Amino acid sequence: QVQLVESGGGLVQPGGSLRLSCDVSGATMAYYTFGWFRQAPGKEREGVSCISTSDTYYADSVKGRFTISRDNTENTVYLQMNSLEPDDTAVYYCFAGDYWGQGTQVTVSS
Repeated sequence: QVQLVESGGGLVQPGGSLRLSCDVSGATMAYYTFGWFRQAPGKEREGVSCISTSDTYYADSVKGRFTISRDNTENTVYLQMNSLEPDDTAVYYCFAGDYWGQGTQVTVSS
């Protein structure tokens, strides 16, 4: 059973940074593409970024500000978020295939 546990969310001022982590268990990381979605109240779920063994993808809304990475030896996927904006406020979910984490709240507000 694959389990994904996100952490690293919180409250940050506009322009600030956060690093989200997704701890992976029950899976051989090298076999999976991992990614992050987010969902804000009243808005549709939005794909933010994903990473395979060789490629990365970013939504236009975060390109140049967010960086996704993976450490297969530490069984962790990261999302470094810089220059955060109020519109980045959402619950961020880590996923791999059909598996999802419980989410971590990110709030960008002054």
